[in-house]
Amino acid sequence: MTVNRFATRLNSFASRPQAEWPDLVGKPSMLQMAARAAKVAGLTDLDLNFPDHVDEKPAEMARKLGDLGLSINGFAMRYYSNPAFKLGAFTNPDPAIRREAIDLTKAGIDAARQAGSGLMTLWLGQDGFDYAFQADYATLWQHEIDGIREVSAHDPDCQISLEYKPNEPRSYSLMPDAATTLLAIREIGLPNLGVTLDFAHVLYADEQPAFAAALVARHSKLLGVHLNDGYAKRDDGLMVGAVHTLQTIELLRQIRRDGYAGAIYFDTFPDMTGLDPVQECEVNIATVKRMLRVVDRLEKDNRLSTAVDRQDAVASQAIIQEAMLGPDS
Repeated sequence: MTVNRFATRLNSFASRPQAEWPDLVGKPSMLQMAARAAKVAGLTDLDLNFPDHVDEKPAEMARKLGDLGLSINGFAMRYYSNPAFKLGAFTNPDPAIRREAIDLTKAGIDAARQAGSGLMTLWLGQDGFDYAFQADYATLWQHEIDGIREVSAHDPDCQISLEYKPNEPRSYSLMPDAATTLLAIREIGLPNLGVTLDFAHVLYADEQPAFAAALVARHSKLLGVHLNDGYAKRDDGLMVGAVHTLQTIELLRQIRRDGYAGAIYFDTFPDMTGLDPVQECEVNIATVKRMLRVVDRLEKDNRLSTAVDRQDAVASQAIIQEAMLGPDS
């Protein structure tokens, strides 16, 4: 896998606004954040939230981003426009609210296509529950399946990627892990559906990222990879490799083997503590490139495949540490 495209979370570039826009009043605009992101060496793409980041005609917006040297990797839905979505978007008990969420998603897909993108990511964080006896689980599941099926059928040429997360904002999400997400995709049965793996989400779903990727490749298709890191308790949004270096390298090796050809997207949160977002993103890109060079070395080392075939953890760890850190003398 030769990674030619790196994308990032646009809202990261609102971090430390006074450093970039000393006279700014209020929040930076989408184009202001994009212009700041364009300073990142090696960044090729942005993902845009819908409807948050789309305040003009999508084709014109894409042209302006192109003038900055950036492409649109995809759109991602955000269900914040109506406070009622807090109780569910596709699973809201009010059929009118469910219809509003579905129609908003269709509008987002149309906007993505007009902007020249063929990828829409759905993170259905509002669809879940918080209390025992709050909801009928079969009804919730049916509403979720019906909603995803309808928006996926809206434009068969647009890839719809489900990004799962165990919880937050709801205490329990209907799409908490790889297995449940793959079950939903199988039930819906449409060819333009797939999965986005967010590294921190996978960790606190108590999953091994490379194993999750292997399951996705076996039963569906991997449409997005969001790299970040964390301590497996919440969505920390730390820099790539900051905590789980080995697991990140293993994931990169796995998706290369499975033929993933999409962008590597950085879903990190420099804005949480006021880090320099340009420098932070550049370090993320450099880290992934270094990790991919480690993967290259591992793929050329027949000792590793032999150790893995034997499930010899001691041998494999020695080989990986040597590939990462060099020989012991």
